[in-house]
This record gives sequence, C-alpha cells and structure tokens, in this order.
Amino acid sequence: MKLVSFKNCSQNLVGGWVDGELVVDMHEASGGELPNQIFTLIEDWDDHADTVKELAARIEFGDKGVYHEADVQLHAPLPRPVSFRDFYAFEQHVKTARGKRGLDVVPEWYDFPVFYFSNHLAIKGPQDTVDKPHSCEWLDYELEIACIIGKEGKDITVEEAEEHIFGYCILNDWSARDLQREEMKVGLGPAKGKDFATSIGPWLVTKDELEAYRIGDRFDLEMTASVNGELLSKGNYKDIHYTFAEMIARASEGVTLYPGEVIGSGTVGTGCILELGTDIHPWLKPGDEVELEITGLGQLNNKIRG
Repeated sequence: MKLVSFKNCSQNLVGGWVDGELVVDMHEASGGELPNQIFTLIEDWDDHADTVKELAARIEFGDKGVYHEADVQLHAPLPRPVSFRDFYAFEQHVKTARGKRGLDVVPEWYDFPVFYFSNHLAIKGPQDTVDKPHSCEWLDYELEIACIIGKEGKDITVEEAEEHIFGYCILNDWSARDLQREEMKVGLGPAKGKDFATSIGPWLVTKDELEAYRIGDRFDLEMTASVNGELLSKGNYKDIHYTFAEMIARASEGVTLYPGEVIGSGTVGTGCILELGTDIHPWLKPGDEVELEITGLGQLNNKIRG
C-alpha cells in the first residue's frame, strides 16, 4: 500500500493512499472510522489494519472521499516526523566522499553504523520547492532510502528489527556543502549544512510491497538521480554495507524508538554531486529540478528556488 498525505477539496491536509490513478481520503471514505492523518494510522496500525484492507478492496471512483490523482497535490507522507536520523551506510559513498578530501575511511566506520540527527521540522514533499540557503553556493542533493518506524522498542536486536519497520520511502538529504565543510572543521555536525530541507515521498510504501525485491537481508532496488532530465546518479540498495536492521539496532541502543521516526540510509554510491565532481555537474542553482527514482518507491521531484 502507498500511503500519502494531501489536501482534500476543503484544503485540509489529510491522509490516505494511492490506488492506481485514485487517491483515497481514508477518514472521509471510511465514514470517520479511520484517522485523518498518516502518523495516527501508523501509531495505531493494529487497530486499523483490517478496516484499511477491507476499504481498499472495495473502493472505486465516485465513492465519497475518492479523488483522481490529477485533482490533488501530494505533500510529504509524514509532514512532521517524530524525529529524523540519517545514517552513513553505503561504503562507496563514504570512500569516495572522504577520498575527495584526501582522507581514508576511518577503521571505526566498519565497527558500527553511525548517524546524525537532522531537522524533522523542515520536511518537504513531492513537487515542493526547496529554498537554497542565502549563504550557500555549493548546494547538493543526496539520493537515499528511508525507513519509518512502526512499532515502539528499545534495545532492538538485528533479528527483531524487521517487525519494527512500517515502510519505506525515497529521501533527499539536501546539503549545503560549503556550509557543511566549514562547520565540520570544528568536529561537530553536520547541522547547519543540512537543517534547511529534507524531502521524502512521494508516498510511504508499506514494507510488504518490497518483498518481491528481497535478496536475503537486502532489496534489489535500483536508485537513480537526474537533474533537469540528465541522469547523474545510479546505484542499488542491495549494495548497502549496513542494513536497516543494523541501523535500527544501533539507534535503539539504550534509547526507545517510537512510531513515526524516520531513519535514512545515507547516500548511495554516486548519489550526489560531491561524489561525482563539479566537472561532471555544477552545484545546484535556482531553477534546477532534481528527480530521484527508486524501484518500488516511485519518483520524488523538487525544484530549487533562490
């Protein structure tokens, strides 16, 4: 199931799902049985799962609360996540990005997955414009996958982690590379180089939909990024060094994870201009449109505004 947030005919932000060319307002279509926000649905999924499946099986165009996709504007599926942790889990990205600065991969990177917290209140959705920070000249995209926590837990083991995942979506961890470069010299961050925007969407895909792509503890998902229609980045989730199960185990050590928390994979190999080099493509500028696409997860488009 592809869960979405969108504005209905009354211009209220509501939750539901996409079914082909149809978009369903779950609260209206269910006569009030289902909540009107995706976060609440995730939080109380066990209480609502049967109603969702029954409604999804019989819904059709013309029913109350059912719209054509052309008549609605999708927003970020989780407009206000509980939190956002972003990991650094693709070895190729780590090697290349550090190599650009004349650095090797530190041995500790292979000991455990690392992450940082970013701004969960600066979330963008599909087709939203992203404002380039005024002091930034080196604006970059980052091609990533995110998983969304669906079940509370603490000290979660790798073996238990799968049951705590609700679903997945595309993630673009926008980066002001010049700001990030300077602040990282202090030995803390990234923070200011990242906190202005993160895009997720176009929908939140429940984890069952990715089973067809499973290869052991990974998924065979092609990941691409284009700027103004030009293909720049191409990788695959199956090449990740640390799985989401390992990331969740690390994040939950001594800490409780809650439904609605977002965990990013970090950038796939070749998945940003920093890796590719500005001889391949210059830093992003106002008017550029970035399109990320991942097998099974759709396309996420955003345009840069100065």
